[in-house]
Amino acid sequence: MASQRNSDSQQALRDQSTTDLVRQLADETKTLVRQELDLVRTETIRVGDGVLTLARQELQLAKAEMSEKGKKAGAAAGLMSLAGGLALLAGGALTAFAILALDGVMPNWLAALLVGAVYAVGAAVVFSVGRSRLQDAGPLVPEQTIDSVKEDVQWAKTQIGSESR
Repeated sequence: MASQRNSDSQQALRDQSTTDLVRQLADETKTLVRQELDLVRTETIRVGDGVLTLARQELQLAKAEMSEKGKKAGAAAGLMSLAGGLALLAGGALTAFAILALDGVMPNWLAALLVGAVYAVGAAVVFSVGRSRLQDAGPLVPEQTIDSVKEDVQWAKTQIGSESR
């Protein structure tokens, strides 16, 4: 039965003129091209939406990461500022020491030296703690986000590459 239908269809094609066959081929080609363009348009929209979603997610990740690093760096900068204030006090005390030492007659210079040394040690300790906390905060760039964006670019390349096949 199937071979009879196949034979009838071949006979019908033989009975058509070349012009009709070319016209039919052109119509079918036009339909096929239209369908392929629709498919490309749909896939392009799908990939574009995926890229936009990824970009939004990466931006949110970068904001969260930078907020966390900013908090750590802000606390470290506060400690370093405190160290600067203590160093200023030490400088004032050491200045008083120098003045009193030049006077040489009064024993107040020893007290000024002692206060200046205590401030200087305090400044050194606070500065050291602040510096180590700043180093613990790491570089002020969103490292996780950068890595994630690199992965997203690779994913998008594979999506675009698979669409062209």
